Amino acid sequence: MMLLRTDPFREFDRLTQQFFGSPGTKTRPAAMPMDAYRAGDDYVVEFDLPGVSAESIDLDVERNVLTVRAERETRFGDDVEVSVSERPRGVFSRQLFLGDTLDTDRIEADYHGGVLTLRIPVTERAKPRKITVGSRDETKQIDA
Repeated sequence: MMLLRTDPFREFDRLTQQFFGSPGTKTRPAAMPMDAYRAGDDYVVEFDLPGVSAESIDLDVERNVLTVRAERETRFGDDVEVSVSERPRGVFSRQLFLGDTLDTDRIEADYHGGVLTLRIPVTERAKPRKITVGSRDETKQIDA
């Protein structure tokens, strides 16, 4: 497997937020929906971050753990009376464990239209390759 999706406490956090307060508070990271798929020689991960400024996005890779953090700030002024506030605000955070077959030194990131897209190349050693099998009678190739 190229990517291991790990948020062991995500469901617990969701239930806790429903019981104790709204999501998106400064003290508890809110969920960040994502898609992940392989496209050719890259693994692509897309995160929905609408309303987040690119400057607030922080990406960090340490020991094959990718951490994505972003913050959506409140835009209400001091003299505003809010009638409805349902959009999550505060810190958004997500961690992914990346497999050894991904090249974490060459991750590319792009943020456009509220979607953060990461392209993570598959390492050369993880790509399919042909291996030549020699025999005394003939030489033929097989897929590895």
